Amino acid sequence: MFITASKPQRWQDLPNGQWLQEAIEEKLAPWWPKVFGYHLLNLGPLSAGIDKPNLPVGKTFSIAPEGKASLTGHYSQLPIQNGVIDAAVCSLLLDFETNPYSVLRETDRVLISGGYLFIVGFNPLSPAILGKILPRYQEWLPWSGRFFTPARVKDWLGLLGYQVVGDERLAYHHLMTDITDESIWQHALQAWLPGSGAVYILVARKLETPLTPIADRQRVRQPNWSAAPTAGRNGPLRVYDNDKE
Repeated sequence: MFITASKPQRWQDLPNGQWLQEAIEEKLAPWWPKVFGYHLLNLGPLSAGIDKPNLPVGKTFSIAPEGKASLTGHYSQLPIQNGVIDAAVCSLLLDFETNPYSVLRETDRVLISGGYLFIVGFNPLSPAILGKILPRYQEWLPWSGRFFTPARVKDWLGLLGYQVVGDERLAYHHLMTDITDESIWQHALQAWLPGSGAVYILVARKLETPLTPIADRQRVRQPNWSAAPTAGRNGPLRVYDNDKE
């Protein structure tokens, strides 16, 4: 069953949705016990639908522009104060947002230093890209969204000062028919092209100091001149940098 919609509101809206949900839950299960804190934020209904066993977090809540959620709001303007979220889950959301980087930037604002960010997305470097090439599928979910490569999402995370600590792939399939685990060519793709899974999972942690400096200070080299006998003593040279956002 294929659905035409701007964004998936439940896992059943996606082809092989239940299979994908269970496979993602299996991949993420070892990570939940590592998350410790008071608050976990689910961005979107698909993130809220993921089972999170053995999660040592005091409170889990969700946000969505509409529908059943703990909070109502836009993902790029979260109604949450700075640095109070210990972990955030962003499952199959960036592919359907107008400005995905603004969503990550806003999520970064509310995350504490050392907090976890879990991102799930569709991989264009996979058999799933066939649905974007064939006209009959282009208006259906998930091909109606934009697929971002995992490398591009990692670049965004690097700019925000995150370290990727987990990188997984799953569903070595075009998703246009039912997934069968016994498929020989799926196992062959996984063995020979492990990065070609239709779905990627990235686990990142927010660093206290970004991996790359935002702006390097430029040093002013003083000429090696001897001062004239009558010259007064000059104060130390000061260099002022204008902070750029």
